[in-house]
Amino acid sequence: MDNRSEVREFLMSRRAKLTPQQAGLPAGGTRRVAGLRRTEVAVLAGMSVEYYAKLERGAIAGASAAVLEAIATALQLDDTERAHLLDLARAADGVPAARRARGRAGKQAAARPGLQWALESITGGVAFVRAQNQDLLATNALARAFYAPLFGDGGRTPNLARFQFLDPASRDFYPDWELFAQMCVAIMRAEAGRDPHDRALQELVGELSTRSAAFRTLWGAHDVRTHGAGTKRFHHPVAGDLSLAYEELSVTAEPGHVLMIYTAEPGSSSAERLRLLGSWAAEHPAVAPGA
Repeated sequence: MDNRSEVREFLMSRRAKLTPQQAGLPAGGTRRVAGLRRTEVAVLAGMSVEYYAKLERGAIAGASAAVLEAIATALQLDDTERAHLLDLARAADGVPAARRARGRAGKQAAARPGLQWALESITGGVAFVRAQNQDLLATNALARAFYAPLFGDGGRTPNLARFQFLDPASRDFYPDWELFAQMCVAIMRAEAGRDPHDRALQELVGELSTRSAAFRTLWGAHDVRTHGAGTKRFHHPVAGDLSLAYEELSVTAEPGHVLMIYTAEPGSSSAERLRLLGSWAAEHPAVAPGA
């Protein structure tokens, strides 16, 4: 991915989203651009228009932390967007993301036995480990049953983004498909900023950009986000409608990999359906990824 164009498009997209009123500036009559002008961002950030224009053109290498913070404040970036801007600046300076190998090959290594055992010990919730490129690297038994529509007949490593944008079954599985699609791409955008040399992620972006108009549109928006925690709705072909809380945890032994756990509120209908799905999974065991 070209760092200069990533910086340029990210800053321009954030500027376009911020209105003069939101920034505490007068609207000033007819405007030829959406959102703020470059001159207005420069004033808010306390720098010359020429210098800000240079940065927005993608020449961000060497920019100080104070300059980046001033731009982030002027554009009212949230925590994830600020982190993304810093990641783009580090990449421009040639600084790789901490502890991550550059230029990884597309094939992901199989999960460590200890990690797989830890996942299998979680029996009341859906637990899995995913890579930066949305590959499912390891799952517990309930996750294999939960993601049965994604696993299909096996073979290729299951991938959440590929399922989201290329498999029609995702429209049924995710009742809030548009929201899931936005989240998926925004998470991938943030990952790409943290590790722009991840070949597996680059290849996936190229594939989805070629095959999915929806992905191309969302990728072009340059929105970023982290997963964190929250609640999602699903429609499972066996268990039916489920409302599940999710938590994201970093796998510190494998930088860039995250552990996701979905659970249901105790005593809820979703909890009962998840329990029934666990019983179904015991009768229909699936092969774990990488096994």
